Amino acid sequence: MVSEKCLAKGSAAPGPVPKDKIRIYSMRFCPFAQRARLVLAAKGIDHETVNIHLKEKPEWYLAKNPFGLVPTLETPAGEIIYESPITCDYLDEVYAGKKLLPSSPYGKAQQKMMLEHFSKVVPLFYRIPMGRRNGDDVSGLEAELKEKFGKLNEDLVKKKSKFFGGDSITMIDYMMWPWFERLAALRLEHCMDGTPELKKWTELMWEDPAVKACMHGTDAYKVFMESYAAGKPDFDYGL
Repeated sequence: MVSEKCLAKGSAAPGPVPKDKIRIYSMRFCPFAQRARLVLAAKGIDHETVNIHLKEKPEWYLAKNPFGLVPTLETPAGEIIYESPITCDYLDEVYAGKKLLPSSPYGKAQQKMMLEHFSKVVPLFYRIPMGRRNGDDVSGLEAELKEKFGKLNEDLVKKKSKFFGGDSITMIDYMMWPWFERLAALRLEHCMDGTPELKKWTELMWEDPAVKACMHGTDAYKVFMESYAAGKPDFDYGL
C-alpha cells in the first residue's frame, strides 16, 4: 500500500509502476491534480497515487516533470504524461468504460473552447482571497467573478441541459468542478447569487460518485489554504 504522505526532497524514488496499473503523481489539495483523480475515479481505472511535496520537490520528480507540477501520469512502460487537460484526455482515450469526451470532433472542440473560457476564471479564485488577506478592496474582482458565473449560468440555460456537455457528466464538468468544491472554503459562495442553473449544477455534481470519492471537506481546505497562505503548506494535513 502506497502511503498518502507526500514525498519531499531527499526521498527515494518509487519503483516501477506495477503492470496493469497507472501511477498518478498528485497532491491531495491541488485542484489541477483533482481533475485527473476525478477522471480516474469516474472511469474506475486501477491506479496508485504518489503525493509530491510541492515546496520541496524530490530531484527524481523534476526529472520526470521538469515543471515540477502535478498531476503527472506514469505508465508501466515508463511513459510520462503531464499537464491536467492532457492527462485527462489521455486517460479517456486509453482506457475503456464511460467515455467523458464527445465522439465528434466538433463536440471535442466545443469542450476545449469551454475549458479555454474557464481558464480565464481560475485566477479569480486566487486573486480574491489574496486581496482580502492583504486588506485590498476586492469588490471589483468579486463583481468580475459574478459576471463569469452569470455567463456559465446562461450557458446552461441556452443548452437546456443539467451539465455543461449535456444531460450527463462529461469531461468539461470534471475540469471545472474542483474550484466549485472549494467555494465555501474560499468564501466565494455569494458570487453564485442569481445563478439558479449553476447552483443546480453544483448540487448534481455533489451527488456524483467520482466527486464523492475525491473530495475533501471545507474545513480541511480551509486549514490547508491558511497554511499555504502562511508560507508553510501542510500537504499532509489530516493524515
